[in-house]
Amino acid sequence: MRYHTPDSFGDAAAIAASATGITRFLAGGTDVLVQLRSDLVEPDDLIDIKHIAGVKEITQRSDGGWDLGVAVAGAEMTEHAGLSADWPGLVEGMDLIGSTQVQGRATLVGNLCNASPAGDGVPAMMTAGVTLTVTGPNGSREVAVEDVPAGPGKTTLAKGELVSAVHIPARGDNAGDAYLRFIPRTEMDIAVVGCAVNLRLDGDTVVEARVALGAVAPTARLVLAAAEAIIGTTLDDAALEALASAASAACQPIDDKRGTIEFRTDVAGVLAKRAAKIAYGRAKGDAA
Repeated sequence: MRYHTPDSFGDAAAIAASATGITRFLAGGTDVLVQLRSDLVEPDDLIDIKHIAGVKEITQRSDGGWDLGVAVAGAEMTEHAGLSADWPGLVEGMDLIGSTQVQGRATLVGNLCNASPAGDGVPAMMTAGVTLTVTGPNGSREVAVEDVPAGPGKTTLAKGELVSAVHIPARGDNAGDAYLRFIPRTEMDIAVVGCAVNLRLDGDTVVEARVALGAVAPTARLVLAAAEAIIGTTLDDAALEALASAASAACQPIDDKRGTIEFRTDVAGVLAKRAAKIAYGRAKGDAA
């Protein structure tokens, strides 16, 4: 195995583009190192991007949005007061991943690019409208998070490409987000169902919304019909029931020992209602 420590994303992309075997990028390492130890994969080239300037920085832009380095850990997001206040749902998703030790290493980008359908950070990234800078051998391009997952363990990134920055929009006024998941245990488990909701209000009326589900299809996915079900409403009972129905209708889950198709489909609707209520309360200024 060849171990590389490039000092720029351009160099990292060039190394990956010229590699002929199995290539992995190392930032937090909570997925790739476990795969190595379990003999699930043995990379021919391991590209450590932690030595690149800026990968551990959290910066607020002049427009109120946020730029995150690709090696920013979940614990660093949780401990950042400004980011947590603006995007509690996004931070909640990362905060649910693994143990305290894992939190010190796990990253949003790793959670996305590992491409598990059950990644807790991904639905909240989708509903927040997060975009990524992707660097490859031919330069950089901007990509929406929802355009990255392609299937279990697969992304749409081309050979030689890697995520080089995370861009979170400005929170703005009268808005809130939330992420919830169901797991069989009380902690340190993988989502059976996950749901994120992000919305904005005009008075008491929802005027913007995005809803995303995780662990109920081959990839996390935005659910347009679920968002449309609550836009123009005050999140009354009828709107919540329409939201739940749309969320359940979007599910394409599997049967396994952790949950049946019927169970996952029902829970998706339940979590959508609960997450929407929390996001609505936050948009109204509730501390929860």
